[in-house]
Amino acid sequence: MTTSEGAPQSEYGVLVLAATPIGRVADAAPRLGEELATAAVVAAEDTRRLKRLTTDLGVTVTGRVVSYFEGNESARTPVLLEALLAGERVLLVTDAGMPSVSDPGYRLVAAAVEAGVRVTAVPGPSAVLTALAVSGLPVDRFCFDGFLPRKQGERARRLAALAAEERTMVFFEAPHRTETALRAMAEAWGDDRLAAVCRELTKTHEEVRRGPLGELVAWAAEGVRGEVTVVVAGADGGPSIADDEASLRAAVQEREDRGMTRKDAIVEVARLAGLPKREVYNLVHGR
Repeated sequence: MTTSEGAPQSEYGVLVLAATPIGRVADAAPRLGEELATAAVVAAEDTRRLKRLTTDLGVTVTGRVVSYFEGNESARTPVLLEALLAGERVLLVTDAGMPSVSDPGYRLVAAAVEAGVRVTAVPGPSAVLTALAVSGLPVDRFCFDGFLPRKQGERARRLAALAAEERTMVFFEAPHRTETALRAMAEAWGDDRLAAVCRELTKTHEEVRRGPLGELVAWAAEGVRGEVTVVVAGADGGPSIADDEASLRAAVQEREDRGMTRKDAIVEVARLAGLPKREVYNLVHGR
């Protein structure tokens, strides 16, 4: 079925997907408050969090508020679609970030598109893009793989399927499973694969730990708290590097200039050049 987003049925309403802050409420788009105040229906993943958000924004919701979460998404989608077909403006918000990105929303979007209802969005905070941007890893090509499976066998199969993935990869993870996930990644892709663990992004205790997976496993063993996003370099991580001394020194220096530690820069350059880390280390340190 082919649809035109620019030519919806005029009598239908509009589905608005609104990004909500992943940390600081000041990051909310000004239009979020406008939509919350004027929508005929506000569907929220957690109505209690919605109440806190509107209080912080100083906004009064005038429309109907309904819950829309994983447990009732299938049953509630037809109800919201009916409201859209009746000409109402329906606003969908989740606890943090953009609806339908590892959050409820996909079913409603698919149903609205199938019915010819216009779907639009209030852009805003995204843990995926924020983590990618601050990771220090290549950002020209990336993929988002959501949460890894909880079961060991399924997780191992997923990671094995991504072994040849050349794009930078972004994952969500629960804090109490972060060490397990990082260890599984190291076993599947090697201890030297560069990664970044981003926790509590944009919040007071924001922390970004960068380094080889093996080192991040050891760090995570001490315990991880807060919302976690993991960014991992792809199988190539970038173009190959010539193995002459001048090229190797220049490649390490270029990465240090971008903010990498010398140790991480040596690890990445050695991997891209296909050389032992010790050889690049000795070269950089004049040994």
